[in-house]
Amino acid sequence: MQMTEASFSGQTPIDGYGPGFFRIAGAVRRGAQLVYGAGAVDWGGFEDLAAIRALVGRIDVLFVGMGADIAFPPADFIAAVEEMGLMPEPMSSPSAARSYNVLLTEGRRVAVALLPMPGDLPPELARD
Repeated sequence: MQMTEASFSGQTPIDGYGPGFFRIAGAVRRGAQLVYGAGAVDWGGFEDLAAIRALVGRIDVLFVGMGADIAFPPADFIAAVEEMGLMPEPMSSPSAARSYNVLLTEGRRVAVALLPMPGDLPPELARD
């Protein structure tokens, strides 16, 4: 079977994740993140609607990574995002990161709001 390396064409991929952090485009970022084709920003969680609102018109798909397990986001978050014209797609954060990367390689206008995996940061990443 021939393997083809994914090409992100200058977009922002999610390279990995662990307890309390994500590796995004080669850089370690702590805590919740909002990632889209042109970059990533710290995300304040379900109350941080401004960060998502800033992407309206620039994305068609919004995955929501709920941490280790799939869960439903709060109803008021879903209603607010739907009011923006987006349909949030909740799943576990690992699944959301993989799905985001796949759609990114297809050239889709996609973003993902990620809650981190539970657990302590690895010692090499823990700092004040």
